[in-house]
Amino acid sequence: MKRDTGPLLPWVLLVISILFLGLSGSGLLAPLESIFGFAITPLENTFAGWFDTLGTLTQTSRDVRALQQEVNDLQAANDLLVQENIRLREYAAENEQLRTQLNFAQSNPTYQLIGADVLERGCETLLCGDIVGQDTNPYLRYIIINVGTRHGVATGMPVVTGGAVLVGRVARVSVNLAYVQLINDPDSRIAAMLQQSRISGLVVGSVEGNMIMTEILPDETVNLGETIVTSAVGGLLPRGLILGQIDEVTYQESQLFQEANIRPAIDFRRLETVLVITDFPQPNLDELKNEE
Repeated sequence: MKRDTGPLLPWVLLVISILFLGLSGSGLLAPLESIFGFAITPLENTFAGWFDTLGTLTQTSRDVRALQQEVNDLQAANDLLVQENIRLREYAAENEQLRTQLNFAQSNPTYQLIGADVLERGCETLLCGDIVGQDTNPYLRYIIINVGTRHGVATGMPVVTGGAVLVGRVARVSVNLAYVQLINDPDSRIAAMLQQSRISGLVVGSVEGNMIMTEILPDETVNLGETIVTSAVGGLLPRGLILGQIDEVTYQESQLFQEANIRPAIDFRRLETVLVITDFPQPNLDELKNEE
């Protein structure tokens, strides 16, 4: 028959505990405690190191999350500053264009002007193909602007940009839009002269988009870098609108005239805003005809 020792176990453990306390208090267990302490210390240090490392990792993780959030906030603020800087630069560029146009208007109080934005370009962003035979479309090099007949624009009106630089002439117009034939169009013909030497000639465009001054007499001296401006011959354009500068002069004895390659005063691909000259002082060439 098995004896029930359940009620005795607590008393046995209590007696053993009292005995160990007594022995420890008397110093008899000091050697055993030293050995046990020597054995347990590395484990304590190991566990303490693990807990310190775990605490450090936890703190580091919190710091990383906080730094990441700070980086995200700074990045968002930087993006806003970059966008604002871009807008300010755009405003500055637009303001500079408008100021230049305003200066032109103030310098020519006898002109009537209409401002316009460039909506489309032809043969500038993409190269034109070679013309085979007679092409029926005269608008090979053009821009489309957002003003038309309801704004007072009509065919033949000159179009300028920047500091009195001639862009072209209105070739076709609708109610709200206008085709502007550029001065480097193959069908463009402009009476011009050299600003310094006053040598006259005719500025024509080409299929490649180049500009050439023709009909320069063989005995005329043309200097590289001279500025070419419009003349008043024909009365179709105001005098003194800038076309470009002489880049190269060629002449062959078999030809009747010298020719000069022109470096345009503007980059037609970067046109954004223009001015249409709707009216300017010009002589009435029909006056003499009426006198006959």
